[in-house]
Amino acid sequence: MHRSAPRLSRILACAAVPVMLVAVGCSSDSDSDSDSKKNAGSSSSGTASTKPSEPTVEAARFDDLPDPCSSIAKKTIKDLVPEAKKKNGTAGRSNDLAARSSCSWNGLDDKGVDGSQYRWLDVGFTRFDSDQSLGSGAKRATAEYAKQVTKAKASEGAEKVAAEPAAGIGEEATVVTYGLSKTDEDFAYATVVARTGNVVVTLTYNGAGYAGAKTPSSASIVKGAQKAAKEAVAAVGETADAKVTPPAKSGSDDSTKDAGKKDTAKGSGSSDSDSPKSTTKPKAKSS
Repeated sequence: MHRSAPRLSRILACAAVPVMLVAVGCSSDSDSDSDSKKNAGSSSSGTASTKPSEPTVEAARFDDLPDPCSSIAKKTIKDLVPEAKKKNGTAGRSNDLAARSSCSWNGLDDKGVDGSQYRWLDVGFTRFDSDQSLGSGAKRATAEYAKQVTKAKASEGAEKVAAEPAAGIGEEATVVTYGLSKTDEDFAYATVVARTGNVVVTLTYNGAGYAGAKTPSSASIVKGAQKAAKEAVAAVGETADAKVTPPAKSGSDDSTKDAGKKDTAKGSGSSDSDSPKSTTKPKAKSS
């Protein structure tokens, strides 16, 4: 009886060991399953919250427009519109001159018994900014360019309408020619639509002969329109170049002074004649 009691205790102790191992094993498995679910949940939630960024539209090339009445040389105006009523032109109305502007000239050159020649010239600028939802300024200007060409072709009362590319004017250009009868006279018209960057230039030139004078040839009107259009497009670029200012002189002066202080602190022993102040002179601005 005394021997069986210790033996029974050992049997019970051995029997309890597997139960504990099973319990530990279950607990370990459940914990690992819980951790994996948490990790999966956090991973999926992180992926769902990440949104692809929208591509940034190209920045507009030009942020201003030239003075339309100064965009064409005075000599060109004199050649194309002899005896112009207002040699400096008449500016069109605009609520925002940096986005839309225009100017026109007209004049009658009276040649006495040989009749009179009438000429009219108009130039207009339209600029587009880049917009994340609408697209780049260049893309928007391209759409406007196409609209203006279509509009010129559909001019009311136009006859013998023709359109062809105009080389050497901006990035793309089209010249539209047509005839138009008004005030009992025959007019020859040429409209040049050009695009440079995010700016559209629309220039119209026309003429007629009065009191027995002949109507100007379409070729001469086209030649004059293209010449003026080239100058107008060039004016857009010149306006942009004028806004590019050189580095501020104050910054270079400050850096020069700092360099001088460092040399003095190091005891370089440079003389006044070798100092940046005596050798650096501001350049005179070109007129």
